[in-house]
Amino acid sequence: MAAAPAAEAPAPKDIVETAIAAGTFNTLAKALTAAGLVETLKGAGPFTVLAPTDEAFAKIPAKDLEALLADKAALTKVLTYHVIAGNVPASTVTTLTEATSLEGSKIAIKVVDGKVMLNGASEVTSTDIAASNGVIHVINTVLMPPKK
Repeated sequence: MAAAPAAEAPAPKDIVETAIAAGTFNTLAKALTAAGLVETLKGAGPFTVLAPTDEAFAKIPAKDLEALLADKAALTKVLTYHVIAGNVPASTVTTLTEATSLEGSKIAIKVVDGKVMLNGASEVTSTDIAASNGVIHVINTVLMPPKK
């Protein structure tokens, strides 16, 4: 009996499609749409996205989150602070002490008790989720860029 031909793997989804398919990034998807960043993150990249979960966004008081979602300039600044140009896998992240975001500010990186912490407050909870145009690392707290 001949073996059945192997099914072709579906083409990987881009960062936005991958995040939406996960089902735990609904607020992030809404925010990317409000900021007009969906097309950017569907672009060629590569990008490394530090993706806050819906639970991470829920830590922000509702009225503050609503105000942020309504302020496109501020929202764009916060969201681009979660994106690093290039494909930065977890194996590289753990060797860094900082990374520069697309927003322009640096994100502090420190490994504490085997956990990768960003800016001392946000833990990377899942890593190396592959997308066709980069990689996603899941974080448990929304990062806020430093005030300039």
